[in-house]
Amino acid sequence: MSSDDYREVNFDGLVGPTHNYAGLALGNVASMSHGGLVANPREAALEGLAKMKALMDAGYLQGVLPPQQRPDVGALRALGFSGSDERVLARAAGEAPQILRAVCSASSMWTANAATVTPSIDAADGRVHVTPANLQSSFHRFLEPATSGRVLQAIFRDEARFAHHPALPATPAFSDEGAANHTRLCGEHGEPGVHLYVYGREAFGWGSETLPAPQRFPARQTLEASQAVARQHGLSDHQRVFAQQHPDAIDAGVFHNDVIAVGNGPVLLYHEMAFLDEPGTLEALRERMSTPLIPVRVPVEAVSLADAVGSYLFNSQLLSNPDGSMTLVVPGECQENEAVWRCLQDHLLAGHNPIGEVVVKDLKQSMRNGGGPACLRLRVVLSAEERSALAGRVLLDAALHGELVAWVERHYRDRLAPEDLADPALAREALVALDELSQILRIGSVYPFQRG
Repeated sequence: MSSDDYREVNFDGLVGPTHNYAGLALGNVASMSHGGLVANPREAALEGLAKMKALMDAGYLQGVLPPQQRPDVGALRALGFSGSDERVLARAAGEAPQILRAVCSASSMWTANAATVTPSIDAADGRVHVTPANLQSSFHRFLEPATSGRVLQAIFRDEARFAHHPALPATPAFSDEGAANHTRLCGEHGEPGVHLYVYGREAFGWGSETLPAPQRFPARQTLEASQAVARQHGLSDHQRVFAQQHPDAIDAGVFHNDVIAVGNGPVLLYHEMAFLDEPGTLEALRERMSTPLIPVRVPVEAVSLADAVGSYLFNSQLLSNPDGSMTLVVPGECQENEAVWRCLQDHLLAGHNPIGEVVVKDLKQSMRNGGGPACLRLRVVLSAEERSALAGRVLLDAALHGELVAWVERHYRDRLAPEDLADPALAREALVALDELSQILRIGSVYPFQRG
């Protein structure tokens, strides 16, 4: 099969009907600072769809992943709340409002955390390998893997082409946050790649003097989890590099590596404080890559850690163009930060690297919860045959985009405050919307309420 048959598909998560600002994510500065504000689910979903369509119109392959069933009344019942659904929601609102907020979270919109994916070109058995992230480090995200796994299996259904692995054991030792801490570097997408796994801590070596630890916020990804996923996918030592995230970056709000670095093809765009051992990480990548690595380093003098986190400069999409150039899709906050915008113009666009264009997208609803362009997408490299084998109707075109916009406008509220989460009407509205969406996308019965 020709390497030209392989294309990257960005599967963006649709923002769910219960999108709200609950401030649930410890270590995510934007999420914590906006907790309790009134959200606009309709605007959030339309912003995401507008980004998807813009990239589709520009010639990039764009996929769609559905949101999860929220509120998760089943999770509340498992925690001892009983009675009718209305009674369960009312009791949770009165006795444990933070738990209610958690089971209403629309965080599955950030599909960079949905799974880790290895393309078939890198796998010994010639199949695409998928492992859902266990997301055990936070309760509201721990609720996602079961449905995420069903959705991914419904779409990547052909067992001859796609291999699905179970999520890792949901324990602190194997804390896995998915592709947000994974970057594949290569020449072209259809050429063999090297997989960079970034972790925050070692579960079985933590506390050693040789392992600096963050002091303010928790390190979510473990080395052991990254190693286990690489083993599941059958990657050899020469195909993988494990690098520790800089603890100072974690303490500054870099809860995932994709808040401080982004890679595409042979390009690794990263902040000076991204990796604890920057020289060692680059050397290991160079040793393994068949194509010369193109590191694009942003020094702290140009962009501080605070500005990197506040603007989400590195939580951008770096996309390949047919002429060999690359486009960087950044959130509007980058344009509003003078130092970051100057860096984009003078350091990146004027530098000796393939980045030839910066595109700005407004994603304020997502950004206030701590998710930028890169959080919203799961990157999957697929051959032409693999793309043809996808089940459902998940590759975006103009008709599907129009149907999804109309679906959002029919079902989504334009205002949602924390106190609205106990409204039983909201729960009913969400179920009606998701049932209709599963029919639009033709993915079958992936939600708990559809499975009896």
